[in-house]
Amino acid sequence: MTAPGRRRFGKTGREVTLVGLGGEGVLRTYGRHAEAKAVIQEALNQGIAYFDSAKAYAGSEDYYGEVWRSRPDLRAPVFQASKSASRLHADAETDLQETFQRMGVETLDLWQIHDVRTFPDIREIEGADGALAAFVEARESGVVRHIGVTGHHDPDVLSHAVENWPVDAVMMPVNPVEGALGGFLSSTLQTAREQGVAVIGMKVLGGSNYLIHDAGVTAEILVRYALAQDVSVAIVGCSTPAEVQALAAAGRSGPLPDDEAAALVEAFRPYARELAYYRGFW
Repeated sequence: MTAPGRRRFGKTGREVTLVGLGGEGVLRTYGRHAEAKAVIQEALNQGIAYFDSAKAYAGSEDYYGEVWRSRPDLRAPVFQASKSASRLHADAETDLQETFQRMGVETLDLWQIHDVRTFPDIREIEGADGALAAFVEARESGVVRHIGVTGHHDPDVLSHAVENWPVDAVMMPVNPVEGALGGFLSSTLQTAREQGVAVIGMKVLGGSNYLIHDAGVTAEILVRYALAQDVSVAIVGCSTPAEVQALAAAGRSGPLPDDEAAALVEAFRPYARELAYYRGFW
């Protein structure tokens, strides 16, 4: 079986698969161990090598831990990411140790400052006792290889972080309604390119997969739209092995042609604000 293609992960010198397993879907649950293991294993079988998680995603880190502890040989070749939403230095350090314990690992490939929404968030995180210093120290010590920031509320806030923080990666929404609204794809993405920061596309299918409807828009089309935006990797949460197979197939198909991507944006333009509810417009 052919694995999905790969792209450079910003200026890190690393490469990741075009598509990655998101931390939503069955991974953001508790007590569904067999189903979660089946999804992670199918991702590995399909050649997907980017795995997303977060301390806030229910039992996600524990599910990964069950796999990596039983098969440590499978951990080494993959790119494992997780996140902390703590805003203070000491709390972020505690989160990282808990992540290592839950995942059964000693290092992360990427540790991300999670869900940055407002400029007060920015000021707290980069303050004297803020979490940013904990992230930088973790990278300097080698326990995490790269650090990043995530957000899906305000493009200006996320652009500030990309431009002013020493991050290696940014995670942001990448889908056709974002193409219509502008901000993340017209500003933050450009800032990331200028800084050499890797871009991780999330909300690829929209919040709660809302962009899949009866007008012929499929998950494959939406993943391929994201890949057409020159992201490093597009991640999607999956609930079944069949969904993982579809994600991998989209990664093998590659980016959507420019004219099809543009037409998709226009199709969603009338409903863009409604569908991008995750931005917190209301």
